[in-house]
Amino acid sequence: MAPTERVLTDQLAVEIARLGMVGESSDVGTLHQVSELASRAVPGCAGAACVRWAMPPASLGDPVAVAALGAAPDPAPALPDGLPRVPRQQDASGLSTGGPDLPDDAGDIAPDELPSPDAARPEPLAAAASHPDLAEVTDRQLSRGRGPIFDVVMDRRTLSCDDILVEARWPEAVSDMLRRGVRCFTTSPHLNPPVLVTLTLYGVTPKALGPDRLGLVSLLLAQGSARMSNAQQYDDVHRTAAQLQEAVEARAVVDQAKGILMHALGCGADEAFAEMRRISQTRHVKLTALAQRIVGDQGLRQDLR
Repeated sequence: MAPTERVLTDQLAVEIARLGMVGESSDVGTLHQVSELASRAVPGCAGAACVRWAMPPASLGDPVAVAALGAAPDPAPALPDGLPRVPRQQDASGLSTGGPDLPDDAGDIAPDELPSPDAARPEPLAAAASHPDLAEVTDRQLSRGRGPIFDVVMDRRTLSCDDILVEARWPEAVSDMLRRGVRCFTTSPHLNPPVLVTLTLYGVTPKALGPDRLGLVSLLLAQGSARMSNAQQYDDVHRTAAQLQEAVEARAVVDQAKGILMHALGCGADEAFAEMRRISQTRHVKLTALAQRIVGDQGLRQDLR
């Protein structure tokens, strides 16, 4: 990874624009494209890593997380008289850890309502990086289940560090980064329901990634998440269309078989369908498979016995 100043060329702009198009690429392929484009387009970025996450439930009492999901935050639940509350935890400075601008009792919840650690932990679905070393940094965080990218997903806020030599919040992640030549990073989230993606930029010199880079980061995240969201919607629509086509074809075969039985038995449509159901149940054969046998004149006389 080498620090270089970059200019957003016409070719890079076209590649970024194409990110939002539905293609054959998998989630991992799209994440790799986002990471690779970030390392090429963002000034001061020596490499990048991207992760797609399962949509975690909004934290109870966290208006920022709830607002990111497009819903209004719920007020603190009312508890019956006499039921004890669990106070919000405070850090060494005496400030509540639940976030700024919240009332003291906004996070007070009954003991039975406390989520388990496993339930609250975000679940990564796919990850990719522009460089193998950065892929290792990301994989180690994901395997530990803690680190800056987890905090970003939980809080839905961008986290940055201008110089990891003075960073004390994530000692394990910082150690991994230092061994690979990283000196600064910034991690940003983007939510395009049902797709939640984080993009981490890495620099090899302190303060290489300023806040003026966030606009381009947001564009890359928006395009990449749009592609994955569109691909998922396309797959859902294609699957539904295929199921409907199968249902129409099965109905046509059943109707054709019913007509054959009506002619063979000299009965009406209801009686023919009832006979097909009887044979299907007694012979443990699906109705569609039975209809195909009748239409193909395979075992028709035996089935009618």
